[in-house]
Amino acid sequence: MEYVRLGTTGLKVSRVCLGMMSYGDPARWGEWVLDEGAAEPIVRRAVEAGVTFFDTADVYSQGASEEVTGRLLARLFPRREDYVLATKVYFPVGGGPNDRGLSRKHVHAAIDASLRRLGTDHVDLYQIHRWDDETPIEETMQALHEVVQAGKARYLGASSMAAWQFAKAQHTAGLHGWTKFVSMQPHYNLLYREEEREMLPLCADQGVGVIPWSPLARGLIARAGSGGSTVRAGSDPRIDALYTDEENDRRILERVAQVAAERGVPAAQVGLAWLLHQPQVTAPIVGATKDRHVDDAVAAVDLALTDKELAFLAEPYRPRPVAL
Repeated sequence: MEYVRLGTTGLKVSRVCLGMMSYGDPARWGEWVLDEGAAEPIVRRAVEAGVTFFDTADVYSQGASEEVTGRLLARLFPRREDYVLATKVYFPVGGGPNDRGLSRKHVHAAIDASLRRLGTDHVDLYQIHRWDDETPIEETMQALHEVVQAGKARYLGASSMAAWQFAKAQHTAGLHGWTKFVSMQPHYNLLYREEEREMLPLCADQGVGVIPWSPLARGLIARAGSGGSTVRAGSDPRIDALYTDEENDRRILERVAQVAAERGVPAAQVGLAWLLHQPQVTAPIVGATKDRHVDDAVAAVDLALTDKELAFLAEPYRPRPVAL
């Protein structure tokens, strides 16, 4: 496993981040979600392979993902200092009008609730899950700064928004001397590359780490050339919402399958390796519900694609509607 700095901070993270949305309570989130007992051997496999970076959110399984994450990491690591823990705030975690969004009230309530569920006194990276149109960015950035000042988070990050929104948030924090975001978690993979237009150049210019979600396009890239399906694929409405250009996707997936066959490796390794070769990317956030998902992610770190292969994989892409 390789370890790199998150943006321009001194924080070192593994080049693979394990996404913990796959673990929690299937009754609350989806039948493809693994409970704690089923999740433990997979997370253990990742830890043994050198993964030290873990990402969850308060909304995943309505809090159960954080509970499972906290217990597993406490068992699998001897010290809290040995891993980097990230969680997120924004989406509804209750039925009340203040159980969502990025108001000062909700940010402070949410971090306290997340810490209780995670069983720790701090998270390493506290991220806003989306932009909140109903809350002034000054209120949000000051509240997040207060979270850092209170020692409840070491760094701040953001996820999936327009580049102008991210720039506005950073400018607001800088103007007032508040803590800035050190990372961006965008939707980015071979099938969806709209972030290359503005967000990734902005992050590169500002020294912000990039930790993409859905690096395998919700499993579509991993299944390139196989024609197979999964429990999640059959029950995830967001797949159809995010990936709507079937002809464009087909051309790209055919090339993934071709490179994978020529290399003698699974398609997932090719898709992840392409992402890891992008200079702005720090660590893709990989979901894993089987041992081989972890193995493919770890192997992708060492899969050196040639310039010709990288260009071959990228060439068929055509612009598509923004999907956050």
